[in-house]
Amino acid sequence: MKSRGYSAIGLFNPKTPANVGSALRAVGCYGSSMIVISGKRFEHNSTDTMKSWRHTPLLQVDDLRKAIPYDCVPVAVDMIEGAIPLPSYNHPQRAFYIFGPEDGTLGIDVTSWCRDVISIPIPHCMNLAACVNVVLYDRLSKQYRDED
Repeated sequence: MKSRGYSAIGLFNPKTPANVGSALRAVGCYGSSMIVISGKRFEHNSTDTMKSWRHTPLLQVDDLRKAIPYDCVPVAVDMIEGAIPLPSYNHPQRAFYIFGPEDGTLGIDVTSWCRDVISIPIPHCMNLAACVNVVLYDRLSKQYRDED
């Protein structure tokens, strides 16, 4: 597959180290370029069995907005009214996907500076790491489809 662009992941105040570890694994599996974590709840005791942090930059910051790569589109992933359903979303070439905690939402403080807000159209919220997997898989599958 000849893909262009890249993706990076932002985790806003993730609740558990297990979710961070599983998100790291997803980043490694789907070829994302970086993962950025904000908030005070994460400590460096990940469950990343692939040790993706050895191959993919892992940053811890106070403000995810300051970690957006140059010319990269910030995309909030949240179950909020007005969000674009993932099946109909066209991923940007350079995307910084931002995911919120399982026990909360991103809120207007984050979604206000994101160009796009998308959601996985399901009736109940999913695990944070599961959401990362679904969004990155959707991006990858659409890249394959668009090459045909």
